Amino acid sequence: MSILGLKKKQPKTFKVKVITMDAEMEFSCEVKWKGKDLFDLVCRTVGLRETWFFGLRYTVKDTYAWLKPEKRVLDQEVPKDSPITFHFLAKFFPEKVEEELVQEITQHLFFLQVKKQILDEEIFCSPEASVLLASYAVQAKYGDYDPNFHKPGFLAQDELLPKRVLMQYQMTADMWEEKITAWYAEHRGIARDEAEMEYLKIAQDLEMYGVSYFAITQNKRDTDLLLGVDAQGLHIYSPNSKLNPNKSFPWSGIRNISYSEKEFTIKPLDKKKDVFKFYSSQLRVNKLILQLCIGNHDLFMRRRKVDSIEVQQMKAQAKEEKACKKMERQILAREKQMREEAERAKEEMERRLFQLQDEARLSNEALLRSEETADLLAEKAQIAEEEAKLLAHKAAEAEQDRQRLEVTAMKTKEEKRLMEQKMREAEQLAVKLVEQSERRLKEADHLKQDLTEAKDAERRAKQKLLEITKTTYPLIAAYSAPPAPPAPPEAADFAYESTSTRLDFKDSDMKRLSMEIERERLEYMEKSKHLQDQLKELKTEIESLKLEEQQQQAGVYSLRHEARGYNHEPVYIPHSNRNSAYMSQMAFFEEV
Repeated sequence: MSILGLKKKQPKTFKVKVITMDAEMEFSCEVKWKGKDLFDLVCRTVGLRETWFFGLRYTVKDTYAWLKPEKRVLDQEVPKDSPITFHFLAKFFPEKVEEELVQEITQHLFFLQVKKQILDEEIFCSPEASVLLASYAVQAKYGDYDPNFHKPGFLAQDELLPKRVLMQYQMTADMWEEKITAWYAEHRGIARDEAEMEYLKIAQDLEMYGVSYFAITQNKRDTDLLLGVDAQGLHIYSPNSKLNPNKSFPWSGIRNISYSEKEFTIKPLDKKKDVFKFYSSQLRVNKLILQLCIGNHDLFMRRRKVDSIEVQQMKAQAKEEKACKKMERQILAREKQMREEAERAKEEMERRLFQLQDEARLSNEALLRSEETADLLAEKAQIAEEEAKLLAHKAAEAEQDRQRLEVTAMKTKEEKRLMEQKMREAEQLAVKLVEQSERRLKEADHLKQDLTEAKDAERRAKQKLLEITKTTYPLIAAYSAPPAPPAPPEAADFAYESTSTRLDFKDSDMKRLSMEIERERLEYMEKSKHLQDQLKELKTEIESLKLEEQQQQAGVYSLRHEARGYNHEPVYIPHSNRNSAYMSQMAFFEEV
């Protein structure tokens, strides 16, 4: 067996993993491929045409390097791992992103890379600018703000602010989210590519944007410095300050940059200015610095020239695509607005439908209640009709009673008039009786006085008779004694006759007077009794008339209240006191 047969067969391909800012890809590459072949494959896969900004970066020991396009991949100092890992990143940055970045994919890759550099604090950003950039990042990711969908806490899983900014202020995550959301709500209507472009337009004004820093030393004094390479030129910084350069060399003012091992020489275009030299200790870093200087200077010169046909085509195509997308967005926005209006109209119609259903339900319930009410009202109407008939009947009866009462009242008035006439007659009679009684009393007083005088006369007559009797006792004694001489017969007869005549006269007068007094007394008592009977009869008639009048008034009151629908008990209205004088007179006669 020959020695050639013992040799191990070399593989014809090798595995490569390319990591972009938003994806990971694996390729099978041929051994003879150069860096340009792999780079073009990645660009075609991504769909990128602005290739001059990007490159494939890999890690070598403690630094990084860019894959050279003209040299085979395996001949470079790439990692020996399988698959070999490369990072597809922006190697050069544009001066004005809005003018130079044509394709949307280019803008998106730049946006992702710059955003990561800001969050990793490779680019310094103030807290205010960080919040504003975060709001554009949220707009690019989530679209327009919708309070119904974007509830508090929807940004909890997103990394939007540098840790330095979060540690600088004593604010909670909810407070930061509230600030970001306030700006985010202002970006309504901005598309994703527009939001990413706004983000880059703000980021390109930051001092550390697009700058690659390298540690260098200056000759003679060996002072530690930092070299910054960007799209504007070269800048010299102090080690502790990456924001404000101590010295700057714009590409338009540099005539030549030479490199010899570890020494760099910057020759200004103005020959009067001094040549600036600096040193870098690592050869690999020096090569990287030279690559960045050449690439940034070439792009600087390219920007000052007329765009190539390819770039013009790309810009025209991009412009047309942007116009089409803008139109599509407008159509989409209009359709979205119409859809929202249709949804609002639908919601309004549904709400109106529910409202009409509720109104219909309420109307049905009201109809049922109305029917029940109608039935109840019909029943009440029937009852009311019956009550009306009953009331009409009662009203007719009341009218008859009223007429009857009017007749009765007329009769009562007539009777009352007659009674009043009788009362006046009775009053006149009472006055006459009072006058007669007073006259009788006066006569009785006169009679009493006469009786007293008669009694006095009788007493005096008796006294005289007694005296005469006493005078006759001696005569009797004389008869018993010797008889006296006889008196003349004419004188004795005369005396006796006078005495008996006087006695007879006094007794007859007394008797006559007593009989006359007794007769008058009996006559007075009889008249008084007759007058009392008349008064009692008159009083009885008055009481009966009053009672009848009260009953008539009560009957009229109850009929009126029945006609008006009242069921109250009749109230007795007292009779007028117009006969009070008459009653007082009656009381007087009763006393008499």
